Amino acid sequence: MKGYRSGFIGVIGRPNVGKSTLLNKLAGEKLLIVSPKPQTTRERIRVILTTERAQLIFYDTPGIHKPLHKLGEQMNKTALTTFKLVDVLLWLVDTTQPPGRGDAWVAEALKKSGLPVLVAFNKSDLKPACPPEEFLAQMGVADWPWVRVSALTGEGLPELLARLEEAVPEGPQYYPEEMLTDRSESFIIGEYIREAVLHLAEEEIPHSTAVVMEEIKERPNGKVYIRASILVEKDSQKKILIGREGSLLKQIGQLSRAQIEKFLEKPVYLDLWVKTRKDWRDSLPALRELGYIEREE
Repeated sequence: MKGYRSGFIGVIGRPNVGKSTLLNKLAGEKLLIVSPKPQTTRERIRVILTTERAQLIFYDTPGIHKPLHKLGEQMNKTALTTFKLVDVLLWLVDTTQPPGRGDAWVAEALKKSGLPVLVAFNKSDLKPACPPEEFLAQMGVADWPWVRVSALTGEGLPELLARLEEAVPEGPQYYPEEMLTDRSESFIIGEYIREAVLHLAEEEIPHSTAVVMEEIKERPNGKVYIRASILVEKDSQKKILIGREGSLLKQIGQLSRAQIEKFLEKPVYLDLWVKTRKDWRDSLPALRELGYIEREE
């Protein structure tokens, strides 16, 4: 179609700036898990938005942070290698936080990429810590284009989309119009379970967990049987995650099952287990097996 545009957009930013919330709002469906805890997103996930004028393929990426283990190192690598895959970079900034060294580091990486950058100042519905013009001047990128948005309320999103439609090159639709993500049903279900752990478990426990999907099967009665294992790094963490007489694991099951049933639009029997895999976050074989080390694209 002449004049139609399509392109790949890397969504970059520090942890907890609202990248996943923004993409869920744009998609009109909860495809990505969200949590107030940092490093919620661990992998690069495509969210596909098709409009009358363009198809925008967003890469949701892990928040760029100081890594404490091999998983953190891989998350940073995943975010930064996105630069090689996209046409445009969308830098999402939390407008309620003052500029910091982490922002300066991200700005420097974006400058080195040589790609066009659009800056979106998120949480525009709240009081800003620093005016956008001043923030960009401090980062040494005063000439970069920017918009104010609120991933929560939707404020500014039409302008954001219009800017991005103009920024991507002319091209075909890469995906069917109704397709919203390239990730499997199994992956999304596993993420819902991990989100429940993030919301209900305390302190370091959520960051020490990973979810392994073991089985998904629809039974003759129409109910979907799902068996999944939640990995932890220590036996003490396993005991905490299960809880007294299984109380915490039961809560995790109830919270995640509600999300899964809404997603599948079918009743679900969720069979959760907790297993110990010692120091899996610092094991390259474990990270590769769990899918955190990506194939070269």
